[in-house]
Amino acid sequence: MPQPDATAHAISEIIAQRIEALFGQPLAELEALADTTPDATLLAALTGSHSDLALAERNIAFQLERLRELIAPEREIGRFAAGHIVDCARRIAESVAARDAYAKNTGAVLAGLRRAPAPDTPPPAVPVPASPQAAASRTR
Repeated sequence: MPQPDATAHAISEIIAQRIEALFGQPLAELEALADTTPDATLLAALTGSHSDLALAERNIAFQLERLRELIAPEREIGRFAAGHIVDCARRIAESVAARDAYAKNTGAVLAGLRRAPAPDTPPPAVPVPASPQAAASRTR
């Protein structure tokens, strides 16, 4: 029986790499950080979308494997099997639509974000305001 396609999770892997590049940390660390943040953040939204995308890809692979089992040449397709085949096809279509929507939206957000380059030099020091007595003594 053929194995699931090795590229089945290619979209979620690309999105994960882009999130890691943007935030400069591995995805697992970013997910842990997002889980500890009490308020909704961009990081939490991105890691959540990535998780949903990966779940859709895993479901596609699972349903595809199930469909291959149901239509194997040695199996007879009767009324019972036909219902399962239709159900697998429907679930695959739903997961593909979900995957594509998550990929499009997350990709669009990531395309609009850029990692700010590190400054070449430290920012200039902010002058400390002088006390009123020091200012008065300079004017005398």
